[in-house]
Amino acid sequence: MRWWKILGLAGIAGVAATGAVVARAERRRRAYTPDEIRVRLRSRLEEASADAPAGQGTDEE
Repeated sequence: MRWWKILGLAGIAGVAATGAVVARAERRRRAYTPDEIRVRLRSRLEEASADAPAGQGTDEE
């Protein structure tokens, strides 16, 4: 076998592995219910607001 054949097979294997990882992450992301997403977003907003310096991070004036 020539080196380019081995390189091609390695490239195909890499693409297949990347596709599998992306598909797994997508299934995991879609497993959340809308209520779970809402709770997570609100908790992240509270964390970001707490970390922001005074006067920044909110539009409440």
